[in-house]
Amino acid sequence: MDQLLLKAEEVAKALGLGRSKVYEMMQSGELPVVRIGRSVRVSRSALAAWVEANTATPSES
Repeated sequence: MDQLLLKAEEVAKALGLGRSKVYEMMQSGELPVVRIGRSVRVSRSALAAWVEANTATPSES
């Protein structure tokens, strides 16, 4: 079964970004996060929805 919640490193790999950039995006609220105690994770489905919402169409660019 695939994990429902991803660590910052896993999000970085999935998006092709650096880990520091992902932490920055999580801290600023740009990426939707789930907090469990001191742990911060990103929901796999929320990440997919975020990518869809932030994908520019040719007419928008």
